[in-house]
Amino acid sequence: MEWSHDPDGEHGSEGRRKYGHTVIAKKVNENEDFPLDCDTFVSEYGDHPVRIDNDTVVSVADVFEHVEGAEFAEFIEFNQAFGRAMRQGELWSYEGAGEFVGTGNEV
Repeated sequence: MEWSHDPDGEHGSEGRRKYGHTVIAKKVNENEDFPLDCDTFVSEYGDHPVRIDNDTVVSVADVFEHVEGAEFAEFIEFNQAFGRAMRQGELWSYEGAGEFVGTGNEV
């Protein structure tokens, strides 16, 4: 897929330092963007890449296909909704991170 910018560049996952949930959260300003309308957000950022893991990049629009709700009054509500959406859409690569404790691969 052709992306609006490099998924791992400064506007994406910052050279693979930021993944999934963080990439989306960084697109909003907690003090200025709320209430946040999902259609407006997807209209502006829908074609932006979101790196899910080392091998998977999807668009913001792909994540928002699973978001329940059309508007969010505050950041925490928005953050929780797209976290649930990522899990429901099987776009959450960190589920069960506790199983890695003690293996040298702690998350």
